[in-house]
Amino acid sequence: MPRALVLVVTATALYPAPPRPTPLYGYRVVRTYPHDPRAFTQGLEYRGGFLYEGTGLNGRSTLRKVELQTGRVLQEIQLDPQYFGEGVTVLDQSILELTWQSHRGFVYNRGTFQLIRNFDYVGEGWGLTNNGSEIFMSDGTPAIRVWSPATLQEIRRFSVHDGQTSIASLNELEFVRGEIYANVWQTDRIARISPKDGNVIGWIDLSGLLPEADRAAGADVLNGIAYDSLGDRLFVTGKLWPKLFEIQVVRKS
Repeated sequence: MPRALVLVVTATALYPAPPRPTPLYGYRVVRTYPHDPRAFTQGLEYRGGFLYEGTGLNGRSTLRKVELQTGRVLQEIQLDPQYFGEGVTVLDQSILELTWQSHRGFVYNRGTFQLIRNFDYVGEGWGLTNNGSEIFMSDGTPAIRVWSPATLQEIRRFSVHDGQTSIASLNELEFVRGEIYANVWQTDRIARISPKDGNVIGWIDLSGLLPEADRAAGADVLNGIAYDSLGDRLFVTGKLWPKLFEIQVVRKS
């Protein structure tokens, strides 16, 4: 008699393993610095030993150069009251700044803060960062727009997602060791995003970073990420926060 054909079906084939959860990180505070509690922080970058900060609110929006150790504003310009300032990024010897709903951005000379030119874009402006060859922009949706530094025109875009879940309200951005770090508005979390496909490859939970006593003074949400690429230091703050923190990211799960 012919041998019977035996079909072996493994449990793995019938019930594939669930996807692994996205890694979760916490933090360790390395050092605390003063921060202007009147600064409604919308954009933050660290270059050449100084912080460059864009602040928001109509009639209070500024671009400023700040001394890290003291929080002292060394250089500042006011935006026209019609503009609500948003994200900033330093690219070579220029600084780019967005506005929220005016569809207009500005390019300044990094040394003098003199306005070089305006540029326009469709939709809202939230966050900006760059990797030297591309500019990344957030607009409050799950989309990250990628611009050419030469033309400030969009060349592609990608959607940010954690598995099958789209991640919206992406706010201030920072390029850190090949990843995009993004504040998620109205949360204490930073998404670590792959600029290749928009996948969230990790979450940083900054719950409890700002003491409750400081929050009681009127501090708003977490917003503001700056990276010192030469010193490998990460700085974070928030809107109207009286403190800026240098943190070390540590794995939680």
